[in-house]
Amino acid sequence: MKCDQCTKNECSKKRKNYENESLIIDTKSSGTNDIDEESEFHKLANAKIFLSDCLACENCVTSTESLRIAQQCQEFFTVLDLNQRCDESKHKVLVVSISPQSVPYFAVKHCISINDVIQRLSGFLKNLGVHYVFNMALAADFSLLESQREFVQRFYQRSQNQHALPMFASACPGWIRYAEKALGSLVLPHICTAKSPQQVMGSLIKDYFAKKQHLPPEKIFHLVITPCYDKKLEALGEDFYNIVYKIQDVDCVLTSGEIAQMMDQKGFQITDVEPAPPDNLFEQIGDVDIGRHDGRGSDGFLENIFKYAAKEIFGIEVKEIIYKTLRNKDFQEVTLEKDGEIVLQFAATYGFRNIQNMVHKLKKGKFPYHFIEVLACPGGCLNGKGQAMTEDRKMDKDLLHQMEDMYSALPICMPEANLHVQMLYQEWLEGRNSTKVHKVLHRQYHVLSEALTGVDIKW
Repeated sequence: MKCDQCTKNECSKKRKNYENESLIIDTKSSGTNDIDEESEFHKLANAKIFLSDCLACENCVTSTESLRIAQQCQEFFTVLDLNQRCDESKHKVLVVSISPQSVPYFAVKHCISINDVIQRLSGFLKNLGVHYVFNMALAADFSLLESQREFVQRFYQRSQNQHALPMFASACPGWIRYAEKALGSLVLPHICTAKSPQQVMGSLIKDYFAKKQHLPPEKIFHLVITPCYDKKLEALGEDFYNIVYKIQDVDCVLTSGEIAQMMDQKGFQITDVEPAPPDNLFEQIGDVDIGRHDGRGSDGFLENIFKYAAKEIFGIEVKEIIYKTLRNKDFQEVTLEKDGEIVLQFAATYGFRNIQNMVHKLKKGKFPYHFIEVLACPGGCLNGKGQAMTEDRKMDKDLLHQMEDMYSALPICMPEANLHVQMLYQEWLEGRNSTKVHKVLHRQYHVLSEALTGVDIKW
């Protein structure tokens, strides 16, 4: 990304440096002197993370943040080592949450079922020394439900609040980083305040789960597996830091591709792993089956909000959503008509070229949409750079299409029908309308620097 905060030559030079540089995760530099240099975990720790894989431009990622991302992974392998050595003074409970969008990657790569992947990933992680492995779909339910409610509230407030609509989706950290760094007050008041599924899961683990296990939150190390490198940056956010315990809600993020690298370094594939059931937050036998939310492969924010708003505001039950492709397959719209008039107009905008066009329209006041599902990756979350890439770092279109087909074949789970979610609203969050709901499930946005004077970024 070339931006207006640096000259084109400087930015190009930085990009070359970033593309040639890689972060080598090495626990030897973590300051722990009592770990054997030849530890098996050291070998696993040498997975490469290319800085060019991050969707945020180098002007948006500080050297401090790059270091902290490296330290995330260093700490994970250090915790594994210390736990193995039974150093109780430094022992931590290792919890891994798996994004549903990461699972099809392994299924397609190794020609096995989605449910088989979950069990074998769980087996691999527990063999490493992880204590609990959870599916992150529950957190996505919370994020969807809170986004639905917020949209309806904003819709009714639109005549009193000029920033109420349009509402932008909040789940994509590449988009959020760009908005905070480059767009400022033009866009930030319009972004939904509901936390992303990853960060809702962070709250679940460090608050609800910690209390159930009678553990201080700082004794839990929480790792998330995701398709997206930008999720590493999201985990560092100041809104996801607990001042009391001095911890982040998510301690480390590894991509699907990095987990595959770890397996390669051990000399086996996921099909060689002995299956182990994943865990359940509700002390039941692990629920192996995995479903998806209504919509495409990115948790279905547009579809769920659209159907909820149509019924809640206009009393119309939408059975099927029909997309209209506009500029390209990554810019589509959905409309709802009542008495011959368009009453709801939503859009799905994927990829930064489409995002830039969207922002131009917003600036000019020619913006007809009420809600926009914005995602930095063309094709959505399944196409995250942490998994859908060829060896020469290009989009693997064939792999992506297979993942989309496999994901779309999963059974649909409606967030409203999840009884565990309804129970948690009462037991954990003190009721659907409590102040704790807003504190735990929502976030704020921050102008990270002066907004750019222009948004003509060359993609």
